[in-house]
Amino acid sequence: MRSIRSVSIVQCHAEGEVGDVIVGGVLDAPNCKTMFEKLQYFQQPSQDRLRNLLLNEPRGRSSMNTNLILPPCDPRATAGFLIMESDEWAPMSGSNTICTVTVLLETGMIPMQEPITAFSLDTAAGLVGITAECQGGKCRTVQFRNVPSFVWALDQEVNVPGFGVVKVDIAWGGMWYALADAESCGLKVENSQGPRLVDLGQRIKVAVREQYHPVHPENPAIREVTNFVWTHPMERSDGHNKSALNATVVSPGRFDRSPCGTGSCARLAVMHARGQLERGEDFRHRSIIGTEFVCRIEETTKVGDYPAVVASIKGRGWISGMKQVLLDPEDPFPEGFRVGDQWHVAS
Repeated sequence: MRSIRSVSIVQCHAEGEVGDVIVGGVLDAPNCKTMFEKLQYFQQPSQDRLRNLLLNEPRGRSSMNTNLILPPCDPRATAGFLIMESDEWAPMSGSNTICTVTVLLETGMIPMQEPITAFSLDTAAGLVGITAECQGGKCRTVQFRNVPSFVWALDQEVNVPGFGVVKVDIAWGGMWYALADAESCGLKVENSQGPRLVDLGQRIKVAVREQYHPVHPENPAIREVTNFVWTHPMERSDGHNKSALNATVVSPGRFDRSPCGTGSCARLAVMHARGQLERGEDFRHRSIIGTEFVCRIEETTKVGDYPAVVASIKGRGWISGMKQVLLDPEDPFPEGFRVGDQWHVAS
């Protein structure tokens, strides 16, 4: 056996969404003062080969993410991490946060304290507070207090070629999202309609990117919608708790298996702006496979001139295995490949 690259990974998922965690084989980004600068370093074509190697076939697949643990830049944080998705290095992700915390605690990289382990993680979007419920050596739940989320615009009309006009909300939840009601487009969030939801969701997202250009007021380098959320109307479970179903379409065209943490934060910002959810109320967000995040608006604030909410998200992560990724020097696919039967890119 021979290899010119070796990366050690702990496999993990959060409520169904794969968020593997690199624990060895990658050096820190040099001369960076913030985690966002580290993200920009790894985005460079010469460094982005790592993401392609791990996420493209044959070593990866479309429905997975990989996280890179690095030293933090913010002295208040215990660790830092960056998030690799199929088409981008994401500033923040809820399911990936839960996976990373689960791996940090269950491998002993951060000492586990029972019943609660609390610390902070440094992300490219900012500092994220962590409260993990631990019992018997297992990280039972992870709750993270996200960076502030806010609405950029509500009820924006988007002309989608070949379909017509769709109304979307555009919001920041740690990534930029467009959100639309599935029923308004004659659809339901269910697996039987999966291909139509993914195809139209991708087309709407492309149209939004062409017609609207949100920019984060505190970091102008964070711009443009990269994810799309199909929503269902809010319900009341058990006659009291508010809940709803959603499906997030992640590029290049597949569902987030979890309820999507940053997408949930974006939706909480939208719901608060519409007077549908108040501070301190629990909101249970369900995924297309039936898993759930417990969401709450912890406080209100402002980001630039935008009214914002500070949301918390609670979910569960499970370690599923360990792997060593290798690269043979004669492998014809050093950065992998994509095939149209799995990488559903909308035409």
